[in-house]
Amino acid sequence: MSSLSRPQAGTARRTDRTHRLYLAVIGAVALGILVGLVAPGFAVGLKPVGTAFVALIRMMIAPVIFCTIVLGVGSVRSAAHVGKVGGLALGYFLVMSTVALSIGLVVGNLLHPGSGLHLTADVAQAGAAQATDAGTTTDFLLGIIPTTLVSSLTDGQVLQALLVALLVGFALQAMGPAGRPVILGVEHLQRLVFRVLAMVMWAAPVGAFGAMAAVVGETGIDALRSLAVVMVGFYVTCALFVFVVLGTILKLVTGINVFSLLRYLARELLLILSTSSSESALPRLIAKLEHAGVERTTVGVVVPTGYSFNLDGTAIYLTMASLFVADALGKPLHLGEQISLLVFMVVASKGAAGVTGAGLATLAGGLASHRPELLDGVGLIVGIDRFMSEARALTNFAGNAVATVLVATWTGGLDREQMRAVLAGDRPFDEATMLDADDAGSGEDTGTAAPKAEAAKALVDA
Repeated sequence: MSSLSRPQAGTARRTDRTHRLYLAVIGAVALGILVGLVAPGFAVGLKPVGTAFVALIRMMIAPVIFCTIVLGVGSVRSAAHVGKVGGLALGYFLVMSTVALSIGLVVGNLLHPGSGLHLTADVAQAGAAQATDAGTTTDFLLGIIPTTLVSSLTDGQVLQALLVALLVGFALQAMGPAGRPVILGVEHLQRLVFRVLAMVMWAAPVGAFGAMAAVVGETGIDALRSLAVVMVGFYVTCALFVFVVLGTILKLVTGINVFSLLRYLARELLLILSTSSSESALPRLIAKLEHAGVERTTVGVVVPTGYSFNLDGTAIYLTMASLFVADALGKPLHLGEQISLLVFMVVASKGAAGVTGAGLATLAGGLASHRPELLDGVGLIVGIDRFMSEARALTNFAGNAVATVLVATWTGGLDREQMRAVLAGDRPFDEATMLDADDAGSGEDTGTAAPKAEAAKALVDA
């Protein structure tokens, strides 16, 4: 117990410092909004600052995914366990996407938020321009395969890194004892990667200021007023989905309160809110769920996969935005058209999570394929898409966090005692290293899932 108490004492001191960091992020967001309203021209020029910070975070995603999955898959004794985790995750993603689609359809048909708006030539041109970025489902599937083994870690594609990490993990698993030195080396690499990520996070206030100032400067207050109905409706719908639908499922299956889980992930939610990208919080989500007692294999498989296949917020957005555009042009979609179009969009949107504006391009591509006469209407929401992107990203993030805990519960990969202690604040997350104190090469685990402790013990025995 003494080895456990010492790291926790140091963690408390480091947590105090990072607490000030995230207070600075909140202040930076407020200052960015003010600058965007007072000096919009200057604010727009700050956009590269926010883009640079998000790019710094994204450069860490592939190494984090690679290390997490290689360690998780390579350390378990049976490949069937990984297949069970992946199968349950994909089945859950399919069900929840259907639920999210249904909720978006119901709310969109009740609100009719596009009624009464008028389409101008400039707006039509802005809408048509969005269709050029949409890809096909075939392109998405082929894009999962990297050019080389190493390029999967340098191209910034989440699914490419996931594929290669799974292959390496299964290879190490098949090697048995001979692969243990490699696993130990990857554990040390993981410590280095998370240490670099912790350093990058200190640039968060600057990145948040630049990103928020630019979007407020570009959008302006007039666009927000004119399209307030669809914005408010979308935010309320996302909130209902997270707190009512996901919250109820989480409570019934695990007994965990969704508010407690989201409070534990509050800093990641703030990071997403300031950057409008759920991808910016992916490495921290992996680290924090591991610390909260979710088995490493489950975290490594479910979180990266969910970022491409569990897009609850994007599904709600696509349904509501499609109905909004159709109503605004006076060409409403019939129920059969709604279902056909929206199923296509959900399939086409895979892999778009975390990319600001990807939802808008997917919307435009779907309308162009099914109802080309509605494409011009996409321009009606170009101005507020950035703000809706924040709600999409927050909902996607919350959905993936809940999904990981649920799958861990179903597969026996959740340490309930560790989860309870972490959510209660008794075992704080180490913000400086983003890893438990005895996580690499030690048999003294700090309370994470049993399979993780067994893997660490096997490394020591070797």
